[in-house]
Amino acid sequence: MRRILITLLLAVASLSWIPAYADAASVVPPGNRNAEQPPVPGASVRRTRGTNSTFERKYQKVRELLATDTRLMSKIKSTARAYGIEPIHIIGAIVGEHTYNVDAYDGLQSYYVKAASYAGQSFRFAYNGENVDDFIARPQFDACKSKKDSYSLWICREDVWEDDFRGKTVGGKSYPDNRFSAVFFQPFYAGQTFGLGQVNPLTALELSDLVSRTSGVAKLDEKDAGGVYKAIMDPDLSLAFVAASIRKSIDDYRSIAGMDISGNPGITATLYNLGNTRKRAAALAAKNRGSSQPVWPEENYYGWLINDKLSDLKSLL
Repeated sequence: MRRILITLLLAVASLSWIPAYADAASVVPPGNRNAEQPPVPGASVRRTRGTNSTFERKYQKVRELLATDTRLMSKIKSTARAYGIEPIHIIGAIVGEHTYNVDAYDGLQSYYVKAASYAGQSFRFAYNGENVDDFIARPQFDACKSKKDSYSLWICREDVWEDDFRGKTVGGKSYPDNRFSAVFFQPFYAGQTFGLGQVNPLTALELSDLVSRTSGVAKLDEKDAGGVYKAIMDPDLSLAFVAASIRKSIDDYRSIAGMDISGNPGITATLYNLGNTRKRAAALAAKNRGSSQPVWPEENYYGWLINDKLSDLKSLL
């Protein structure tokens, strides 16, 4: 009896990632809603041309990495299990990033070497001489103090940035018309490589509590920029943040929009690329209010590729 009880307790613990609201949701159909691939942004086109490459060539390169690096594939599968998602979602995020944003390295070891090159570097998250920690201490952010988890806290701070600072002059200081993450969380230069999943430092801070709970990774602190970079560049840590991002997008769409996107890797890849899943889920929910037919989420160029190549990518598993 004791052995049975222990087995049941372990089973419950292994399912702790499942949200309390896991009730019925409309299952998003598989495949793409668009017959043709939506336009690829000009910046991605120029970046690829600048390296004398093509999107197809970059796709084949990252596919080869996944097909030949059994250690990496093993890590992807184990991380997916920990976050209760299918590994194809992580593969989709990695393939999308390395097809449209950066070139893949030849092996997992190269990502470790790149991560090690940042070790010990001294830098901070700041804009125009002001540390982000001092910036978020401003009274405009007081409403965020009640947020108990890292995801809600940093989403709140992003919202305050959008409403009160972006493109405005506040207290005699002007702020760029750009994303919070681009202004305060790129201490080197825009487009900096952030490891396997190209995780944004702000996204890592948002997901810190979930990753700490699930993977045992130490919680991140915006005062320790070096620690944040280690987490998003070291493959042993960064895959957890990739998986956590996908987990949150699935949960947000279920709880806010009443949509189950867990069976459509093109949609999760799209959200991984675009971010702001809560707002996007809320916008979709608004479209569906009073609609006689469901309005399904649509893939962008990034997610379209993943669904288009889905059979090929699933063969890697």
